[in-house]
Amino acid sequence: MPIIESIQVASVAVPLDKVTSFSTRTVSERHYCLVKVRGKDGNEGIGFCYVGSAGGDIAKLAVEQLLAPKLISQNSHRSEGLWMEMYNESILQGRAGAVMRGISILDTALWDLNARSVGLPLHQYLGSVVDDRVPAYASGGYYLEGKTPAKLGKEMESYVKQGFKAVKMKVGRLSPSEEEARVKAARKAVGDDVLLTLDANNAWRDLPTALEYVRRFEPYNPYWIEEPFSPDAIDLHAALARQTKINVATGEMEAGRWRFRELIDAGGAAILQSDAAVCGGITEWRRISAYADLKGVIVCPHWMHDLHAPLVAATPNARFVEFFLDDQVLNFRRLINKQLTFKNGDLILHKTPGLGFEFDESAVKKYAGKAAWTKIS
Repeated sequence: MPIIESIQVASVAVPLDKVTSFSTRTVSERHYCLVKVRGKDGNEGIGFCYVGSAGGDIAKLAVEQLLAPKLISQNSHRSEGLWMEMYNESILQGRAGAVMRGISILDTALWDLNARSVGLPLHQYLGSVVDDRVPAYASGGYYLEGKTPAKLGKEMESYVKQGFKAVKMKVGRLSPSEEEARVKAARKAVGDDVLLTLDANNAWRDLPTALEYVRRFEPYNPYWIEEPFSPDAIDLHAALARQTKINVATGEMEAGRWRFRELIDAGGAAILQSDAAVCGGITEWRRISAYADLKGVIVCPHWMHDLHAPLVAATPNARFVEFFLDDQVLNFRRLINKQLTFKNGDLILHKTPGLGFEFDESAVKKYAGKAAWTKIS
């Protein structure tokens, strides 16, 4: 019986090599919160999340002061009960945002610890649908200074040449005509048989503006339009879904099964992008995915391919993992010691126990900017 002996938590800030923009924000560095949960048997599980372009210490404090103390000396296999205890302990401070991300990473670490304790890769421990590889889409198409539609097209084409059958680009920062030119260039570059997906990153505040853009995109047959509005505007997501043939995708910022039920029942998402590092961890992600399956909604989780590849492998209604080919946008890969590989547009699953990798301690120390780990025991 694996008993939790100690928990360590760290906050790190990893700068981007180039300042990068999308529709509503510009990013120069990314803050991550990391945890290690150690059992008395010597096994250790890890968890991690993206906190934002600042504020990594907020999630760290939630773990340190609210959540980790509830887990010490507990049986790590009691994951459902421990999830509820963490949720109830932090209900005044959280239910979403950095506090729920703290729950998410501790819950992830428990699943990782438990899988390692029985010597199974995480996807097998969860009960896999597939056992070797999972489909991925190549994510990119960000706004950089001097990046013309032609250069965007070249980028998208490069992903297809590497075997990807689906790609994603950003939209919503420029005028409708300029964005149409970008989408047109991308479609021409990848051809008609590749799924082209569009990410607006909450660009629009009202339905008429969204439709002005989306109507221009429709002739290029994008597979989805992602996060057209604020995550709080569920009614607008549903209204847009009723007025366009493009699938509406959203959910990456949502937390808790109750919020996802509201989104799905309103018809606000044909593609659900629930993020296990945000929504409440693997425990909550599986609940959300099961409800989506009941309602005929596909799951394509947001970001963190290192976490989501095994979850997609164990989820019947999951279609794609989002994959970044380098560390220029999602630079979390600088913090771990082993990377997923890809072949013909699929990610090859790790065969080693748990998540299949560890934190690179030298990198954590480099980017923590102080004594990296705080221990709770």
